[in-house]
Amino acid sequence: MNKPIELKETYYRKDAKGALMAVDMIRPADLLEDEMVHKIMSFAKDLSAQISHFKNDPFTDLSDVDHLDDETVRKILTLGTELSSKIAHFNCHTIGDLSDFDAMLAQKHSAWWRGKKGNCTYTSVDGLQRIEMQVQTSVDLGLELRFAKHLVEECLNEWDADECLNKWGADARPEIRAIITRAFDSGKEGKVDRSELFLLLRLDIDDPRWNEAMRAIREAIRVTTSKEYVRFYERDTLEHPWRPVIIDVAKT
Repeated sequence: MNKPIELKETYYRKDAKGALMAVDMIRPADLLEDEMVHKIMSFAKDLSAQISHFKNDPFTDLSDVDHLDDETVRKILTLGTELSSKIAHFNCHTIGDLSDFDAMLAQKHSAWWRGKKGNCTYTSVDGLQRIEMQVQTSVDLGLELRFAKHLVEECLNEWDADECLNKWGADARPEIRAIITRAFDSGKEGKVDRSELFLLLRLDIDDPRWNEAMRAIREAIRVTTSKEYVRFYERDTLEHPWRPVIIDVAKT
């Protein structure tokens, strides 16, 4: 814990560069973030220790499960279920705390403080503890993609002497055409490679049909599911590498 240090009636705390900074000079939002990070990390480390104990306890060793008696298996199952419940409870509260913190800052600044997708990092003032929240989304593509493909094919067939591709050198034009062709290649499984498709959105091509096709691609993108992941890290000093605090029975 980065406890304040009193010097000449002024309280200081170490910042992320290791220098002492007067507490009064630290932004209130940073102090709130620091308090939240330390609180969550304290629970995370305690829970990680419980998981490690469960995994390493000879009593819960399942390497020879066929020879364990029924009562022992039931006790291990009970312990595992209780631990799983703790993990779920901790994850729920952690995501709630992080979301509440974001909402508070968003209200204060009249804008979303973090990324729209929820991917963000929370760090202690001293830079020794860090929490990362990532949002993984699943995307489907709608029927607008067919319209986009039709327009793009029109462009490829009618561009006169690569007129719309002149901003790239002659050597680059075949590659640009290859990118466009690969984007709509459904492959053996009949599915479009989204990464190839999204590359098209980065190409700046001066053609109204092209721009309409890119708009259709954007409208075709539909987020179907979204899942949040929280990861925890700490380090002993600013020179040390980050060390994960694992909250996962399977990985401990």
